[in-house]
Amino acid sequence: MVSLGKILIVEDDLAICELLAMNFRLVGHPYRTAASAESARRICQVERFDLLLLDVMLPDGDGFALAQALAPLEIPVIFLTAKADLSDRLRGFDLGAVDYVVKPFEILELLARIKSTLRRSGGLPRQTELHGLTIRFDEHRVFKAGREVALTPTEYQLLETLARNQNIAMSREKLLELAWGYGFEGDTRTVDVHITKLRKKLGLEDAIRTVYKVGYRLETPR
Repeated sequence: MVSLGKILIVEDDLAICELLAMNFRLVGHPYRTAASAESARRICQVERFDLLLLDVMLPDGDGFALAQALAPLEIPVIFLTAKADLSDRLRGFDLGAVDYVVKPFEILELLARIKSTLRRSGGLPRQTELHGLTIRFDEHRVFKAGREVALTPTEYQLLETLARNQNIAMSREKLLELAWGYGFEGDTRTVDVHITKLRKKLGLEDAIRTVYKVGYRLETPR
């Protein structure tokens, strides 16, 4: 699996915590969970993290105070909260948060925000190996058995999107958003054409699965 940045989830809502944990396991993020500010402080004393996901409202305090207490560790922070007030968002950014996500959120959007944050902070790997391929993320290059495979920019972006969200079923519409860009207005059949090309070029016929009535999923061992 792709080895991604290690994340500490600080969230007392069990359902949300389990949703995040399940998706992090699928895409390959190492993670720990904490249901309180005190628990998060103790964990951060003995473990290193690449990102903190902090709920603003915790049973023994708030995420803002926790972020302030952990600031010397210089770990990027994304706040998760049901509070959408501008004053709360501004407070979060004043404390150095890199992002502020309001509940309920779409998990794929949150994963994209996490990826963007980790890329900026150096918490993402520069390359990964899966299904006999080496993907060099910084260079946007792909190698098979040591030989480079020529991909168009769009083919590469589609492959990286699938690799970053491995084992998650992704709709054609979502792949268009993430690989082509939010402004792309093409037909979803464009995704099918590019998936066919990726399968053939990279030998991923059995790895890129068609998910009935949904889209596609890149399956990797867990």
